Amino acid sequence: MRVEQNKVVMMHYKLTDKDGNVIDTSEGRDPLAYIHGIGALVPGLEQELESKIKGDKFSTVVQPEDAYGNRDEELVRVVPKSGFQGEEEMTVGMQVQIDTGDKGLAIATLTAIEGDDITLDLNHPLSDMELHFDIEITDIREASEDEISHGHVHGAGGHQH
Repeated sequence: MRVEQNKVVMMHYKLTDKDGNVIDTSEGRDPLAYIHGIGALVPGLEQELESKIKGDKFSTVVQPEDAYGNRDEELVRVVPKSGFQGEEEMTVGMQVQIDTGDKGLAIATLTAIEGDDITLDLNHPLSDMELHFDIEITDIREASEDEISHGHVHGAGGHQH
């Protein structure tokens, strides 16, 4: 069976930056399970997985435009600290959920605190990054109708209902 639209793919992976620093890995965990072709992975990786078979091992590099995009300075905003609710102390590097209004809820990284002003960066933390993947496909199967309609894998390696 080949990796193609609506197949459940199970894979081990290691994601590193261009200097070899590990960003994420499935090492020591169950393989990642996803439904191919529904946008569960960055487009460049999903394209590289197309037509692979169980047992394939490969490395690939995904450019920013095929991953999390290029950094957009218009997504960096300075907002008043008074706009935040709750007791948690604000610290540089923390991620917060904000309401962007027209685009709904988004995750932003707090990048600076200056007096009563907070700088928020809505760019994905991996934007502008070349992503290096080492992949091993451990299994491929048909996705069930429920999995396709729900948009995620059920059972081992997937979502537990």
